Amino acid sequence: MLDQDTIFMRQALDQGHNAWTLGEVPVGAVLIRDGKVVATGFNQPIGTHDPTAHAEIMALRAAAESLGNYRLTGCELYVTLEPCAMCVGAMLHARLKRVVFGAFDPKTGAAGSVVNLFSEAQLNHQTEVQGGVLAEACGQMLKDFFTERRKNAKNNRTEEDSDLMEDEL
Repeated sequence: MLDQDTIFMRQALDQGHNAWTLGEVPVGAVLIRDGKVVATGFNQPIGTHDPTAHAEIMALRAAAESLGNYRLTGCELYVTLEPCAMCVGAMLHARLKRVVFGAFDPKTGAAGSVVNLFSEAQLNHQTEVQGGVLAEACGQMLKDFFTERRKNAKNNRTEEDSDLMEDEL
């Protein structure tokens, strides 16, 4: 039998695929309370022209609307990629009980890879965090997306683009 973390991370992976189909970086999130899904979200900053439209923020907004409160006490968030500083800040303000992420993000991860904002004792709320759940599957989805994106970009380059790239060398 699958454990709760695996079940909900797989649902977050499904949300990540929704982002991919729209040309967005495939990150997905699922927010639960008492073992039931309250809200989901996926990356949408490109399509919405909104730099804050990360999967986590979309799920937090939907959950707050659904529950009628921006305080999401007792809720847990599952996300396929380690949250950035902006998203961690929103999670702390929402008073989440727990955050579970898949792949680590060595460039902007704010849950331990670059910095761990969850461990800042001087902040007025503490949220439990766990990383690495289905990390391989979550990381592979991102790798596959960027491989496809680079391949498509290479195939769509014009001769002028190639000349410009050579000039940059």
